[in-house]
Amino acid sequence: MQNFDSSTAAVATSAADPAMDGVNPALAATPDPTGAIASADEIPDKLYFRIGDVAKLAGIKPYVLRFWETEFPGLGPKKSGTGHRLYRRKDVQLVFDIKTLLYEKRFTIEGARKFLETRTKAEPTPAATGKRAKVAAAKKLPKGQAGLFDVPSGAIETVRKELQEILQLLS
Repeated sequence: MQNFDSSTAAVATSAADPAMDGVNPALAATPDPTGAIASADEIPDKLYFRIGDVAKLAGIKPYVLRFWETEFPGLGPKKSGTGHRLYRRKDVQLVFDIKTLLYEKRFTIEGARKFLETRTKAEPTPAATGKRAKVAAAKKLPKGQAGLFDVPSGAIETVRKELQEILQLLS
């Protein structure tokens, strides 16, 4: 009689399929343990999502989403007239990011919050950076539109004076 060992089965499988190297075949066949229906790449093209929709997409319970709203300042769905939470696409993406940090990368809630804060600080907003941001934004525009924002300062003063003259004529 031959003894069967689960480690032998894993080695035999990895020899047959190099992609399965070191993976327990019993675990490889199991579905996502969190019960997620969609991945972050498969977010439906909708304007708003209700809390139940987001919970199904992410594979978590609605009460977890409500708790995350209190812990993560960036996660703030709008409320409808009847008080229902309405998540935008960016909120749903943030839910997937939080879930990845907490469940897959095993961050604590505070660690995930700090990670997300530093990530958003690393991506400066154009309004916060001033003139450099305007120049960079103009460079990203199509060539026909980029020239609209390259107005010499003298031209603005001329237009301002002409508008003041018109205002004096009208009053």
